[in-house]
Amino acid sequence: MIAIGMPMRAAAVRAPAGFTGKVVGVHDGDTFTILHEGKAKKVRVNGIDCPEMGQPFGKNAKQYASGLIFGRVVTVAVFGRDRYGRTIGDAVLADGRMLSKEMIRAGLAWQYRQYSKDKDLAALESEARSLKRGLWADARPVAPWTWRKASREKSAARAAASLLPTQRP
Repeated sequence: MIAIGMPMRAAAVRAPAGFTGKVVGVHDGDTFTILHEGKAKKVRVNGIDCPEMGQPFGKNAKQYASGLIFGRVVTVAVFGRDRYGRTIGDAVLADGRMLSKEMIRAGLAWQYRQYSKDKDLAALESEARSLKRGLWADARPVAPWTWRKASREKSAARAAASLLPTQRP
């Protein structure tokens, strides 16, 4: 009930902007390209981090995501852009399921807690872990952010080693 003389206020909650298009490429489990209004847009799935392609379960994650979205029309709820210029968004399948939740449910992604506090994702990850689904069947799964950091450090060490003078006999 509105009191007379009281100003009306705008709604405090705002839905994220979004768009719909056909998925034309799946790069890995958490990144895809969608065709929207004749333009290709790269999308980074919000709230999850999947194994890298060279990492155990990386190919599995890509294949699973491809099976869910490649060649299909999805809706992307946009949350912003990442440092690489990719759209960050929730990918919603035609049947209403969210790609992020399906990837975690299958045990092919971690909740990216640095960027997500979503309780549903946390619960799905906990369930996948306890049931040892996907990557959780591995005795010591390595989080993608840890894998990427180790890869950067190895690359830096190789680059530094290549700058050392070679010894001649």
